[in-house]
Amino acid sequence: MRRLLEVCVEDVAGIDAAIVGGADRIELCAALAVGGLTPPASLIAAAAQAPVPVHLLTRPRDGNFVYTAAEAALVEADIRAAAEAGLAGVVIGASRVDHGLDVDMLAAWVAVARSGPRPLSLTLHRAFDLCPDPLAALETAVQLGFDRILTSGCTPKAVDGRATLAALVAAAGDRLTILAGSGIDAVTLPPILETGVREVHASCRSPQGAADAREISFGFQAGPRLATDAEKVAGLRKLLDLQPSA
Repeated sequence: MRRLLEVCVEDVAGIDAAIVGGADRIELCAALAVGGLTPPASLIAAAAQAPVPVHLLTRPRDGNFVYTAAEAALVEADIRAAAEAGLAGVVIGASRVDHGLDVDMLAAWVAVARSGPRPLSLTLHRAFDLCPDPLAALETAVQLGFDRILTSGCTPKAVDGRATLAALVAAAGDRLTILAGSGIDAVTLPPILETGVREVHASCRSPQGAADAREISFGFQAGPRLATDAEKVAGLRKLLDLQPSA
C-alpha cells in the first residue's frame, strides 16, 4: 500500500505548491500559526478545483476544543459548506473539560457529514492528543465512524510520540488510519515511518524573505511569513516513495 502525504495549506499559493510537490491530499486551513482555523468561503471554493482530495479543517477559534452550542453550530455549518463545495472530507474534533472526547458533539457532526448524497471522509484532529487514554479514545473514534485520526502520539512533536503512534497503529488495524503529524520533515520522517503509519501530515513551509519591521510594529505580522514550499513537499514525497510498501 502506497504511503500517503497530506499537506496542510492556508492560501491559494499553498494549494498550488502542494499539488506541484506531489501531495496526495490537502488539509485546507487558515491561521496555521495557531494550529489552524476554518478558512474563508472564497478559499474553500478555490480549493474545490484542486485535482487531489481536499479536507476542510472546521475549527471556529483558537484555544481549547471545548465548544459552546453556538460554536458547535458553526462547525456544523462548515461541514455542510464543505459538502456543498464538493470537498472530499472534513477534519473535526471536540473535547470535554477533562480533555476526553465530547462524544455527543462529535456524533452530531458525524451524522451531518454522513447525511448527504456524497458522505464526507472524516478525520479526528489533534484534540485526540489531549485525551488521557489514547487507546480508549481510539475505540471511541472507531465507534463514531471516523476514517482516520491525526495525531502526534500525544506529544507536541510526532517524533517524540513514536511509541504511542506504534501502539495506535497496532490497535487500529484496518478499522481506521493513523495519520501522523506535527514536526514532520525530511529528518524526522524515517523514524516516524518505523511506527507503521501509512499516512503522514506536514505543513512543508519555508520563510518567505525577511520580516518587515514596520509591519511587525503595527501587529500585521510576527516574523517572516511562512509559505508552503513545493520543494519540501516533493522531498517528503520522494522519501515516502523510497520506503517499502506499508
